[in-house]
Amino acid sequence: MSAAKTIRLTMAQALVRYLAALRVDTAETGNEVPLFGGVFSIFGHGNVAGLGEALYQYREQLPTYRAHNEQAMAHAAIAYAKTHMRRRMMAVTSSIGPGATNLLTAAALAHVNRLPVLLLPGDIFVSRRPDPVLQQLENFQDGGVSANDAFKPLSRYFDRIYYPEQLLTALPRAIQVLTDAAQCGPVTLALPQDVQTMAYDYPVDFFAPKTVKFRAQGPAADELQAALELLKTAKQPLIIAGGGVLYGEATEALRCFAEKHAVPVAETQAGKSALAWRHPLQLGALGVTGSPAANALAQKADVVIAVGTRLQDFTTGSHSLFGQAKLLSINVNAVDALKWQATPMLSDARLGLAALSQGLKDWRASTGWHALALEQANSWRATVDSITGRREIEAPALPYDGEVIGAVQRSSIDSTVHDIVVCAAGTLPAELHKLWRTSTPGGYHVEYGYSCMGYEIAGGLGVKLAQPDRDVIVMVGDGSYLMMNSEIATSVMLDKKLIIVVLDNRGYGCINRLQQACGGAPFNNMLEDCLQGQHGAPAIDFAAHAKSLGALAENVKTIAQLEAALQRARAADRTYLVCIDTDPTRTTEEGGCWWEVAVPEVSQRQQVQTARAEYEQARHSQKV
Repeated sequence: MSAAKTIRLTMAQALVRYLAALRVDTAETGNEVPLFGGVFSIFGHGNVAGLGEALYQYREQLPTYRAHNEQAMAHAAIAYAKTHMRRRMMAVTSSIGPGATNLLTAAALAHVNRLPVLLLPGDIFVSRRPDPVLQQLENFQDGGVSANDAFKPLSRYFDRIYYPEQLLTALPRAIQVLTDAAQCGPVTLALPQDVQTMAYDYPVDFFAPKTVKFRAQGPAADELQAALELLKTAKQPLIIAGGGVLYGEATEALRCFAEKHAVPVAETQAGKSALAWRHPLQLGALGVTGSPAANALAQKADVVIAVGTRLQDFTTGSHSLFGQAKLLSINVNAVDALKWQATPMLSDARLGLAALSQGLKDWRASTGWHALALEQANSWRATVDSITGRREIEAPALPYDGEVIGAVQRSSIDSTVHDIVVCAAGTLPAELHKLWRTSTPGGYHVEYGYSCMGYEIAGGLGVKLAQPDRDVIVMVGDGSYLMMNSEIATSVMLDKKLIIVVLDNRGYGCINRLQQACGGAPFNNMLEDCLQGQHGAPAIDFAAHAKSLGALAENVKTIAQLEAALQRARAADRTYLVCIDTDPTRTTEEGGCWWEVAVPEVSQRQQVQTARAEYEQARHSQKV
């Protein structure tokens, strides 16, 4: 028997070569493409010599993208995976110390949203020879701790590579987690800088091209039977479509189920775009940021079918919205499926809906319920048209977010098919959840699991890398823009055009309203309410700033000017920013429901005392 063939590589070379060899079949192309779309990297003394040399060697097989902020590049990588419905992904590498810890917020975001990203932070020397090395965190109780240990609670899988041969087990485990429907999330492989450069004789077949298969689990017979028995008693059922419908490629199964069984559909933030906005059974957004149609039926439903959702508090109205209903939860993750005493059905969304439909045969929701759903859905679409329709706002009044959203959608011949809107935090996610119209799965890209300020522009870059032929519209408030905007420069450098619409309300308008709703005085949110020096709050020119990063940009004052500017933006050859002043006090009044925000039990202010009494009263509606 001949000895297995080997190839001598450094640990870093082996890692990069392994990632470059992975392939995946995608529905988009109908053929195999690389699983990893590339590696975002900011080099430093923890990764430039080892991993940097390896990335250079394999740059044709696995492209390296240079970013301007570690957190931002990880957001871009996460957005890339979300846009590909978790079927493709990216890796991210940083130096040790601040470069690594800058990734922590993004790791938490990916963890909460169940999105895959491979984090490859540099780490301190295993040999300890230069101990403490520059930027090393010294723990006086545990000499083995480095800053990268902070990734452990934020990772679905964590490993530190102490020996080159450790990759033979660590990499397959990492890929398994990244591509597993139930475990999916961030994986961190901490890479000590001396080990990156160490060589080992790796088996050649370890690097043979491998096609990753995404497994879809169907329901167990007993859980399917229990689900069928529950549904057959329902007369007023409601489907909640979560992100799992999109990630499970179950949008067609959802449509077929809804139509065959006359069941209306409401969408979470992650699930929005699972059913075309024009569909007669599409009730729109659910929950705190929900439509009046979806929330009204949620309060009357007798059975709620939660498909691929983790049932966070914005969806459930802090568990007050549909407490009267029995809950059937279809989910690949057992923790999610068991929430709130649900009848669980562990299953892929597509296979689960298909199995239910087959078992239900000709069962349908009651005629009256179906008619009510059609009426409510149609009424809400008419309301959306009235809110987002063209109208001028007379000075000195300012437009609000809903009117800006309408202008953005009118600026495209068919924005519901071609555009992808990107957002994450502030007032805009609520307005977009209610008002954005899309007919294409993935046409709505709002990160609202972690609602991370600063995600927007970086996330838009990741979306554009994944969908270069579609217009990517980043809608962002002035607060989020100021937190993170560096990837405007990256988008220009990579020729990945974004259309960025900045809504400047001169502060944190969303939290200012929440503060006052809880009885608080306006304080430290709007610029005018903040502690200031002799020069006062700055008058920020967002267009000038974007131009300094290489983008095209302009400021506008009216909706008509915004529409004209958006036409120029769509025709431009590079990233284009348009900024418009907006009203920080106005929001869409229609829809919404209670959300639990704790109010102080003791306060000298009457407004807080009143808000506390209202809070205690509202808690009685919670199902526990």
